[in-house]
Amino acid sequence: MTQTSRALQPFGTSVFARMSALASAHGAINLGQGFPDFDAPAFLRRRVDAALSGPTGQYVRSMGLPALCQAIASHARHRLGAVPEWDREIVVTTGATEGIAAAILGAVNAGDEVLLMDPGYDSYAACVAMAGATAVRIRLDPTTFEVPWAALEAAVSARTRMLILNSPHNPSGRIFGRDELARLARLAIKHDIIVLSDEVYEHLIFQGEAISISTFPGMRERTIVLGSLGKTFSCTGWKIGWAIAPAPLASAVQSAHQFLTFCAPAPFQAAAAEVVADLAPGAPYLVEYVADYRRRLAALADPLEAGGLEIRRPQGTYFMLVRTDRFPGGTEEEAARWLVEHAGVAGIPLSPFCAPGSPEGGWLRLAFCKDIALLGEAASRLVRAAR
Repeated sequence: MTQTSRALQPFGTSVFARMSALASAHGAINLGQGFPDFDAPAFLRRRVDAALSGPTGQYVRSMGLPALCQAIASHARHRLGAVPEWDREIVVTTGATEGIAAAILGAVNAGDEVLLMDPGYDSYAACVAMAGATAVRIRLDPTTFEVPWAALEAAVSARTRMLILNSPHNPSGRIFGRDELARLARLAIKHDIIVLSDEVYEHLIFQGEAISISTFPGMRERTIVLGSLGKTFSCTGWKIGWAIAPAPLASAVQSAHQFLTFCAPAPFQAAAAEVVADLAPGAPYLVEYVADYRRRLAALADPLEAGGLEIRRPQGTYFMLVRTDRFPGGTEEEAARWLVEHAGVAGIPLSPFCAPGSPEGGWLRLAFCKDIALLGEAASRLVRAAR
């Protein structure tokens, strides 16, 4: 008899763990999991060292260290158009992934329905299942990753409680435009739907503008915005994320967070408090951050394109897509496995980001948050492997 709960049995081991284990077994370059192979900037590490030398070894306020909540509130004004109340409208979570869980478990009831846009981050559906709710999945256009409006509107029912939105979007790298967001906002208001807006790549923008849906009329009071220190400062293992929401929704997030992890790591919160408030548009760190990732993207994308492979350059995030039809294998996952075993490069097929049985789009996701020389070698191997 399996010991895993019925809610989680359909999910098994994540595709990230499976592909990383395969990459390790074959000594492949791992462009699968989305974390940098370089460390956080030295100025941030120094702040952690300083925090560790002080009294940061105990629990702190569950909703977050006051200094960090105040910094997040200051930072939020640049994108959200309002300064949240630091002590009532911000919850610091143990990474944005815990923020997803806390938001869903705190605001969604058993029997509710949650609208998911496929392909999407695999934690969304798992957390919906843990809440005893039903994931209603809408497939984005497999080529453009745009919203199929008729299908989305038809999916709304009297049981719809939440819509999960991710922009900039993982895995496609697409940014949802102003007109799309306005239409999603009207849908949410019309049907009284909460929006969980995952905006962890808010600063990693190559093209266009990442607008928060919470800034549209009538949306601030129904939107939970998720942010992350790890994506912007290359410290995914520090697990510092946050949720920004009006007080009633922030209270819902906190009601679950207090029983999931109680509080995020205190020394990392203290270090984060000293840098988050400085993340204003045009800040020198952010300018160089984006420029650095442009170089990493070029190191991977340019040779792939020159080698005749069809790719999709991202508008944001540190992910890009490459077509799988040039590689052996009948499915995306078979092509991904073949590349690990025979070409020495690991990526993530998009099919596990979608509902089981969904038609495949024929894409492989590659993470370019890696060493530039390594990206160049991976590109060479992929070009050689193409039929």
